[in-house]
Amino acid sequence: MRQSLRTVLMACAAGLVGCMTAPWAAAQQISSYAPVTQQRLENPEAGNWLLYRRTYDGHGFSPLKQINTDNARDLVPVWTFATGVVEGHEAPPMVNNGMMFVTTPGMQVLALDATTGDLIWRYKEKLPADLFQLHPTNRGVAMWGDKLYLATVDAHLIALDAKTGKEVWNTKVGDYQHGEYMTLEPLVVRGKVMVGSSGGEFGVRAYIAAYDADSGKQVWRTYTVPSPEEPGGDSWKSDAWKTGGGSVWITGNYDPKRNLAYWGVGNAAPWPGDLHPGDDLYTSSTIGLNPDTGEIKGHHQYHWNDSWDWDEIRPPVLINMQHNGQTIDALVHPARDGYLWTLQQTDNGIKYISGQPFVYQNAFKSLDPQTGRPTYDPEHKPVSGKEVSFCPSLWGGLDWPSESYSDQTQLLYIPANDNMCGQMLGEKKQLLVGQLWLGADPDSLKLLPRGDHIGELQAWDPATGKRVWTYPFPSQLFASVLTTAGGLVFVGGTNDRMFRAFDAKTGELLWQQKTNSGIVGMPVAYQVGDTEYVAVQSGWGVDAQRIQDSLAKTSMKLDPNAVPQGGVVWVFALRRHR
Repeated sequence: MRQSLRTVLMACAAGLVGCMTAPWAAAQQISSYAPVTQQRLENPEAGNWLLYRRTYDGHGFSPLKQINTDNARDLVPVWTFATGVVEGHEAPPMVNNGMMFVTTPGMQVLALDATTGDLIWRYKEKLPADLFQLHPTNRGVAMWGDKLYLATVDAHLIALDAKTGKEVWNTKVGDYQHGEYMTLEPLVVRGKVMVGSSGGEFGVRAYIAAYDADSGKQVWRTYTVPSPEEPGGDSWKSDAWKTGGGSVWITGNYDPKRNLAYWGVGNAAPWPGDLHPGDDLYTSSTIGLNPDTGEIKGHHQYHWNDSWDWDEIRPPVLINMQHNGQTIDALVHPARDGYLWTLQQTDNGIKYISGQPFVYQNAFKSLDPQTGRPTYDPEHKPVSGKEVSFCPSLWGGLDWPSESYSDQTQLLYIPANDNMCGQMLGEKKQLLVGQLWLGADPDSLKLLPRGDHIGELQAWDPATGKRVWTYPFPSQLFASVLTTAGGLVFVGGTNDRMFRAFDAKTGELLWQQKTNSGIVGMPVAYQVGDTEYVAVQSGWGVDAQRIQDSLAKTSMKLDPNAVPQGGVVWVFALRRHR
């Protein structure tokens, strides 16, 4: 069964599916709500989705298996909900005991009945009229106790009553007029709500900060770009650290055993490396910090003196795996720089294990076998005053969308973009507060496709470092991956508007459904009663649309207007449950 946007809207009008009610509709209240505790976050029930990637380790894996390789072809939409908002819908539908909480661009939070799609309440933040949203999106609410936590594009952290959607407190985190903003889902550990700031493209010095979940008061703030007096500060060879970037875009992962939260840190600002000489810690790195104090306990920098806009914003996936005959606590990261990195958690920090390209890459000549530090090819490293090409493009081998690790197959599934190189002309420009400061001529930014395809859903065995299978797509693949114990891999991310399910072992395409728009959102699986559901937001925009626009100017000649916008929550179950 397939539904077009017209079908969805007609069904909305007829009352056949759950759709967004008018702004003046009376809000209801959730009659009962299951408070979220530390115990539940560390050991979530199989049927719920309480964290950004369901579990603290970031696997993006659901233990549900009612929907499996034998019956995936019987998946059908059981309800949809039109958000009434355009732009990129990137948030996972969070589910707690039958209640779904979804965020949209424009800072809306929707509380829906997870079995019917009926709207319970809707919250919408009033954004400043002068706000410039470089990335007008949001990636979800965090849960703790009876509250939800929303990080906003005007740099506020807001606590909502989960039952009513009413504000409990509203704390200013940063100054949006200086270019600070937030798009990530917060991470909560033992009553501390952690968020990270974005804005490197505006010359912002970024940070991770923690707030008390009850009061909204700041507990600590740690800058991802250290001052000269702090550890790592000597890696900046000029005063560029003051405007050094290091944005934190994506929710961290957490290891309860070591009490360490792992965060990905973005690129140095502005882009060309000669404008910020030095290694530039902790940009383009993974950092491990103590969530109680904010102290950085370890780090690994994937590439020093970033010049490509290859910000490594996703945290590594925490995997227990075999290495040289021993079980290690690994940190695995398919990076924007195009390399698949394997690191090891140790009592003394983070140890490099291996790195290898998972897409075509021409900027690195080699990696140091002990540290993983790359040696660069200067012909493919951008500098100011010179036009340089490099592979992969500034969108990298894998941008912000998340990979998934299946606890069942022990494979890592990467939504990669191969054969997509880029070009830029670096420029030295004065920083004006609140204005874009890329360090590159915007008109020089081009994509240079090569080969017969770009998008690839890849399956890797991290223990052996071998690729197991690949499913190619003609154009970009730009969405997060879900794996399940039913032996399935779910992903959207293509400009044909499809949502797909693959056999996790073989890569065989088992099912697909055309949606109203393109899917850049993160799929989830949940269960209410005896029924398993798969949910995802369809709503094209932001980087996926920008790639589409750029490819339209290449030999691929894509239609920049081919993918309609407009957000809809889609929920699927097996046909027999309708």
